[in-house]
Amino acid sequence: MTATTLCRAWLIQRADGFRLGFTDHDTSLRFDGTEFRPDHGMSARALVQGSGLAVDNSEAEGALSDEAITERDLMAGRWDRASLNMWEVDWTDPVRRKLIFSGGLGEVTRSGGAFRAELRGLSEALNMPQGRVYHPRCSARLGDRSCGLDLADAAFCHEPVVEGLENGVRFRFSRFGAFDAGWFERGSLLVLDGAAQGLHGAIKNDVALPNGGREIELWQELGILPQTGDRLRLIAGCDKRAETCREKFGNFVNFRGFPHLPGEDWLMAPGAGGRHG
Repeated sequence: MTATTLCRAWLIQRADGFRLGFTDHDTSLRFDGTEFRPDHGMSARALVQGSGLAVDNSEAEGALSDEAITERDLMAGRWDRASLNMWEVDWTDPVRRKLIFSGGLGEVTRSGGAFRAELRGLSEALNMPQGRVYHPRCSARLGDRSCGLDLADAAFCHEPVVEGLENGVRFRFSRFGAFDAGWFERGSLLVLDGAAQGLHGAIKNDVALPNGGREIELWQELGILPQTGDRLRLIAGCDKRAETCREKFGNFVNFRGFPHLPGEDWLMAPGAGGRHG
């Protein structure tokens, strides 16, 4: 390749299959059936790549655009875990190109109408813990394959509509299903329609009100506030304890913890060697 005719092109694909092509060249490029457009204001910092198993490290940044990467999509998590490939391309002949990065998007931050996304290489997965963790509490996530619980069951979810919202984090409902107080604490809230559709938050408190109503408080305000009449889905919370799995969810057969594992205080007690052998 000739250095004076080199540019970069990168392809981002979301988990739902939506694809976008970008380039830092001043005109569009096309290869592999994708158009790489320059008009989204996206650029990438110099790539840092280590030898061996070192983690590749870089960032992509650009302006938020209604046609490309929108603030609402970012806040809704639609770009989370999107895959990314980056090439060096001879813009005079796109057939002459070299793949220099393959990985995905990591942490995405937003400020002043722009975004910045961390790029994570394929070796990032080598930093993840492997195998099971031996701990009294469950290692599964509620509703995942290990847990096996069907969160669509009416006993574990509720779909009210927004009636009132205070300080962006407290939702109040005048009527609520027959759920015990605290049923949704440590659970999650998902917005099903409206401008905030797809946004989700972690539930901090679930308080039964004296008049039969309910107050659901989130740990953090949603990026776009739901409006009165928008539908929500509340998912029950799990504190990972064996008692909760057995009594609240009736799912102890799938419990992925070790509730009878001795604690550190028991193992380290003076004279434990003789008494605990």
